[in-house]
Amino acid sequence: MNEALVDISRLQFAVTALYHFLFVPLTLGMVWILVIMESAYVITRQEIYRDMTRFWGKLFGINFALGVTTGITMEFQFGTNWAYYSHYVGDIFGTPLAIEGLMAFFLESTFIGLFFFGWDRLSRGKHLLVTILMAIGSNLSALWILIANGWMQDPVGAHFNYQTMRMEMSSMWDIVFNPVAQAKFVHTVSAGYVTAACFVLGISSWYILKGRDLAFARRSFRIAAAFGFASALSVIVLGDESGYTVAESQQTKIAAMEGIWNTEPAPAALTLFAIPDQANRTNHYEIRLPYVMGLIGTRSTSKEIPGINQIVARNKQRILNGQQAVIALEALRKAPQDAALRAAFENKQGDLGFGLLLKKYVADVRTASPAIIDQAAWSTIPDVAPMFWSFRLMAGLGFSFLLLFACAFWFSLRNRFAGKTWLLKWALLWIPMPWIAAELGWVVAEYGRQPWTVYGLLPTHLSTSSLTAGSVVASLTGFVLFYTGLLIAEMFLMVKYAKLGPASLGTGRYHQETATPHGKPQLAGKEA
Repeated sequence: MNEALVDISRLQFAVTALYHFLFVPLTLGMVWILVIMESAYVITRQEIYRDMTRFWGKLFGINFALGVTTGITMEFQFGTNWAYYSHYVGDIFGTPLAIEGLMAFFLESTFIGLFFFGWDRLSRGKHLLVTILMAIGSNLSALWILIANGWMQDPVGAHFNYQTMRMEMSSMWDIVFNPVAQAKFVHTVSAGYVTAACFVLGISSWYILKGRDLAFARRSFRIAAAFGFASALSVIVLGDESGYTVAESQQTKIAAMEGIWNTEPAPAALTLFAIPDQANRTNHYEIRLPYVMGLIGTRSTSKEIPGINQIVARNKQRILNGQQAVIALEALRKAPQDAALRAAFENKQGDLGFGLLLKKYVADVRTASPAIIDQAAWSTIPDVAPMFWSFRLMAGLGFSFLLLFACAFWFSLRNRFAGKTWLLKWALLWIPMPWIAAELGWVVAEYGRQPWTVYGLLPTHLSTSSLTAGSVVASLTGFVLFYTGLLIAEMFLMVKYAKLGPASLGTGRYHQETATPHGKPQLAGKEA
């Protein structure tokens, strides 16, 4: 095994995924804000809501175009960099991705064109329908992609065929309605809604602080505050549900996230702060809340959350079972009609993936020493410190969003937000924070799955293509340069049109709106 190839292939996929997810959250949330704004236009017939939809839609369109560019590259990597993974599970993993392309991507791509070019060709109601379908398409796209990712986290509805040496689908229903996939979907799209709400709230706050486009900015602020408050609540509630499904299906991940080294009496305490020490398998300077983690992670007061040491001991036994499964499979491949060999393999088949972990250290699993088996068992635990702190930073930002939107929503109801300079500056400063939280969430989800590509089934070190590390380094360098250029282009365009504001629409309604010394807007053009 070429460890350098595996590491650089992982790095390339991580870099492209993190770049891609800089664009995805804003798309997921902005479409529904556009639906709300255009619905207000259809209901009230006030042109200002039409202008709001068009202006924020322009920023949405810039983001969407660059998100598509980065997303297409990611799917090609499954064939170029992860060929054995595609061979091993392609029939299962490829199905939701194919549906996403045929159903969701084509739907949103078609209607996004009608959204931008149909304002003067469609009636108000029909254009609103286009916007709604565009929003549904964008979120359906996320659904099918997260169904595929959810299967990698919890591979249900599939079985291994020893004759083809591949995983095969046994239940599409189980894959689609996998609790892990559904929890990831609702949590991820809610995070996207928070991202869009922060984006609109922050830019609207900047207009208010500058005393310009006040009627436009105030309406945008109110919509973002209400939408963001509901979304921030959803992120926390659905994040709790997502954590519960992780505790059920990936106990190694939850133990690393929480720094639980040893199983403790139920219900487990929640560690608010600690300094994890992987070498000594302990935490320093712990601050803990009794019972809380047990209630969150198990929904009960009687169920335990296994500690890392106990999980490693259990996984060591699974590796021993898997070792026998690999040996039986190799013999069965030579004599496929032998009923005794087939029975021996099927008896240990559930731990086959754990046996394959040994191939990282030895070519023939029969030669694995107790020390190697112990090393393989400990490799099933991701590094604790990155998991522990990534999760806490993400959760802390989540609660900060709730507080921000609660304040914004409260002062919106009382029509006093325009005078709250501290709130407006907070909203402006907090624009990038949802992206940071989202990226941290993906670090927890994907880094926490290691050493598996498909949890419990296919180790990462067996999933790569037959490439040289140098060729992957070259393509990674190209991707970084290209994606950085795209990111710079997006930032330039976003800042340019945000600074221009609604005047960029060319309607003549917003040119020189400023605040008078008494705080009332003064317009050079007509205000609808």
